[in-house]
Formats: sequence, C-alpha cells, structure tokens
Amino acid sequence: MWGGRFAEGPSAIMREINASIPFDKALWRQDITASKAHVAMLGAQGIVSAEDAATITTGLDRVAAEYEAHGVPENWDLEDIHMTTESRLAELIGPVAGRLHTARSRNDQVATDFRLWVREAMEQADAGLHALQVALVTRADEHADSIMPGFTHLQTAQPVTLGHHLMAYYEMAARDRSRFADARARMNQSPLGAAALAGTGFPIDRHATAAALGFDAPTRNSLDSVSDRDFALDYLMAAAQTALHLSRLAEEFIIWASQPFGFVRLPDSLSTGSSIMPQKKNPDAAELVRGHAGRIVGCLTSLMITMKGLPLAYSKDMQDDKPPVFEAAGLLTLCIAAMTGMVEATTFRTDRMRAAAELGYATATDLADWLVRQAGIPFREAHHITGSAVKLAESRGIALDQLPLADLQAIDARVDERVYAALSVEASVAARASYGGTAPEQVKARVAEARVALGLE
Repeated sequence: MWGGRFAEGPSAIMREINASIPFDKALWRQDITASKAHVAMLGAQGIVSAEDAATITTGLDRVAAEYEAHGVPENWDLEDIHMTTESRLAELIGPVAGRLHTARSRNDQVATDFRLWVREAMEQADAGLHALQVALVTRADEHADSIMPGFTHLQTAQPVTLGHHLMAYYEMAARDRSRFADARARMNQSPLGAAALAGTGFPIDRHATAAALGFDAPTRNSLDSVSDRDFALDYLMAAAQTALHLSRLAEEFIIWASQPFGFVRLPDSLSTGSSIMPQKKNPDAAELVRGHAGRIVGCLTSLMITMKGLPLAYSKDMQDDKPPVFEAAGLLTLCIAAMTGMVEATTFRTDRMRAAAELGYATATDLADWLVRQAGIPFREAHHITGSAVKLAESRGIALDQLPLADLQAIDARVDERVYAALSVEASVAARASYGGTAPEQVKARVAEARVALGLE
C-alpha cells in the first residue's frame, strides 16, 4: 500500500499499533455504500468509464455478500476496512479495482463512513427512546391518580401521583431525543470528495455523492471535512446525557424494590438471584444501567481528550475515535432496552406507595396553603404556624389530620374545621392543579398531549 516510499515493511510493533481492522470492520456496510456512491459519480462524470464503474459496483456487491455471510477477515497487514475491501475487490475483478480510489483518500473515506454509522446510531437511539416514552406514558395513564410520596433530599416532601412521577422521565427522554435530533441535523453533511485534506483536481460532483448517501449537502471546507469529529462528540454528549437520565430512573427502581420501600416488584426477566441467599431477588439490570452510565461518560471523555489540541488536518490519533463511540452505542442500546422493559413489566404496589405518602407529614404544605387561602395569613407566618402543628403531631406520634381541632386552634385561633378537607393526601394532589402539576387531571392532560406527540393518537 505504501508503494515505493519505504524500503522495508512495518515492524511487528508498528503493524499492531497501526491496524484498526479489529474495530473499524464494523463500518463495512457504510464503506461499501459510500464506495458505490463514489464510483457511480466517477462514472457519471466520465472520470472512469461506465464499464469500469459497473464492474466495480458488481464487485463491491460481491464483497458485501461475502462479509454478510462470513464476516470481515482481519488481515492486519491491510490495516483497515478500506484496504481490506479494496484488496478483496482486486482479487475479484482485477486491476480495475484500483480505479475506485480515484479522487478520494482514506481520510475523507473514513470520515464519510463514520458519519454514516453515527447517523444510524442516532436514529437507533431515537427509536429506542420513543419506545421508552411509549412505555412511560402507558404506565402513567394507568396510574394518573395513584398516590405516592414525592421526595426532596430523599425525604418525604409532598404527595404526588405515580403517573406524574413517570411523566417526569418522559420529559427527560423528550429532551434526549431532541439532542440526538439536533446532532443529526448538524452532522448531515458529506465529507466525501474532500480527499486527503485539500480537495481534488478531478471534476467530481460532491453534491451528487452527498445526495446519494442521504446527506443534505457536501461539507464546505476540505480541511475541516477530514479532521472534524464533532459529530461523534455530539453523539457521545447526547448519549451521556441520556445515560444519566436512565441511571436516575434505574436508581429509583433499585430503591423502590428494596424491602424498606417495597413500592415495586421487578420482573423476573430483569432480575437475578443470589448464589448463597435463596430469598434474594436482585435488581441487577437496573444496577448495570446505573453502572453503564459511568462507562458511557468515560467514552465521551476519552474522545474529547483524543481530539484536544490536534492540529489540522488528519492525525493518526483520530483512529481512536471509533472504539469509544462503538462502545457507548452498544451500552446505550442495552440500557434503553432494559429500562423500557422494566417500565413495561414492573408491578407497582400502589397500596404501599399510598401508605408511605401518609407518613412524614407530607400534607404540611397543604395546611400552610389553607391558612393563606382561607385565613388570609401571609405565607411565612402560615409556614411558622404549620411547623408548630407538625411538631405537636410528631410529639404525639400522630398524623396532622389526627390532631384535634382544639389543639390546632390553640396554635392559631383562625383554624376551623374546614382545614381537615385539605389535609388528606387525595386533597393534596387534587389541589396541585396548576399547569404541569401532579393533580390527576393535569397528569391525564399531559398524557393525552404525549400520546399525540408520540403518534399514538
């Protein structure tokens, strides 16, 4: 491949450090697709004959069929997927295969292949997140009025509905999808034809190859074309944020499945047992989703550090761009699927949730709000009065709504019997009817909007 420039072949060390075929063979479909678009353009422009273009295209189809049937062979002397394919093409069709590389370089070739792969990964992530959103919306609809404790600092704060809680993750997934969509729109330009770094003297038609590969347009600067990996970083940033959201959801299920909470029964299909404790049912799938988030963030960090300080244009460091993206994409696909299955198949123990919502004086804010609305008391004063009522109830080991009216009036004479209607957990969630609140009517409204947005209505 290196022609007459080098008197000796690569040493064993150089051969091993230089070869990327063990991982970039994953790009074979994209490499074949881009090569077919390139040779079709060469034929249309008269740069190669129509007969040669047809022969090369047929040969590429034969190579693709071999890869599909038997996998991509790993010959480290051929370094990468590009030379592996070109070498096999030459074995099949002879010297005419050498015309395929006219007016391109491996620099723009790999940049194109990798963009195509990342674009598909973005679409796969979006499809997976759509399925997760459908699962969340479906379960939220079932539990629009199921009451559970809402937490801050993992302390009981106010009653909320389970449907409202699940829809919070729907919103996170919606933002994740928007990040992938933004990244896809930004990266959808074709570097093919930028050649090594300066463009080419052949009369190529870069708009034609861009259109053939589903890009919006060709890239506008040949130096940037071959050295840009923003699209891979954009993917990893979106993947990392998605992984963080999935990790938070996984943590919720881990906590809820623990015996002190007992809010959920996880599906057997996403749980494991213990080798020594027969009673155990471990939330291993959720724990692995939580753990994989760290690996995905690590993949982002890896590529950011690789790209830091690289001068224009292509540098061999950029060969290390693909392993972190491939790893993150595989992990992300698994994590989305695992959490989708968990949301779909988990049994929510709403009796336990409701009982927990009645603990911890979760309706204290409702007492303060009632004092503001019904007695015209400034909120800060109402907050102080409520704090005194909570202290009294806590000292007696009873709930707020179990305090006798006389005791409440001893704290503040403006309290009357109407206050008890505001102190139940049902009244508490029903009162939170502001837009985006936890009231069942609001949850059902958000679910209805989400079903339309997801194409379910």
